[in-house]
Amino acid sequence: MRNLFAFIYRFRAFLVFVLLEALCIYLIVQYNTYQGAAFFNSANRYVGRVLEFQSGVTDYFSLSTVNNTLARENALLRQEVMQYRQVSITDSTSKMDTTLVVPADTTIVDSLAVGPQSFILHAGRVINNSVRRTNNYLTLSIGTKDGVEPGMGVIASDGVVGRVKTVSENYSTVTSLLHSQMLISAKIRKNNTMGTIKWQGGDYRTAILDYIPLHVKLAKGDTIVTSGFNTVFPEGILVGTISSVAKEADKSFYTVKVKLAVDFAQLSYVYVVENLRKAERDTLEYKAGILPNE
Repeated sequence: MRNLFAFIYRFRAFLVFVLLEALCIYLIVQYNTYQGAAFFNSANRYVGRVLEFQSGVTDYFSLSTVNNTLARENALLRQEVMQYRQVSITDSTSKMDTTLVVPADTTIVDSLAVGPQSFILHAGRVINNSVRRTNNYLTLSIGTKDGVEPGMGVIASDGVVGRVKTVSENYSTVTSLLHSQMLISAKIRKNNTMGTIKWQGGDYRTAILDYIPLHVKLAKGDTIVTSGFNTVFPEGILVGTISSVAKEADKSFYTVKVKLAVDFAQLSYVYVVENLRKAERDTLEYKAGILPNE
């Protein structure tokens, strides 16, 4: 305390000068319109910059929460899109009910008769991923408490990702499309020709579309989507586009290379697809001898 008093006494003249200067500035700003407006405008500008910087720092550390919220909202929106893809159109002439599968980029202007919801999407963050191995996997930050079960399909905003392999309470592992044993039933959108997507290693952006007959007309850039023939993926989910077509003399099928829609090296959030009718369909097909008992 003695040192503080000594400091004030030593610099008393300077401190009185500063106090008087502050008083003068206050009186000038308070009782002069122009100076007051200039001061407050300048003060607002600098305070605004400080608050903007503070807000930026706060927003940066809350990005994880924001991303999780957006992922859940996107899951709900994609869920609605998949529901509206299946529309029922009644032929007034023949009076026969037909079901039309509408591509995602098609606009429907007639009234839609939408069936009951079949799929639920669970948003999850990718916390581990590989693309350079022969058999690649992903780890997600969602598990059984979020409704995830083994065998469910996994998609991203760009297309197909893989299939859930194992699940714990809070985490799940996914067999990536970039896996030597992963097969996905697919079709060419423009003509509904069925095939099978398989990754053969190497470039993680390229896969093979097998079993396309030689009489089918193909072109570079044709879109490949899921067929909907199994209970894992909904019909019409993007897989990729044809990058090259080769016709080999000793084969009865084309060698078709597909550029995958999903960039697996950049995955951050994905959606696990829950098929609400999977159990019913699998049970029926097993009883009919179509599927083995898994």
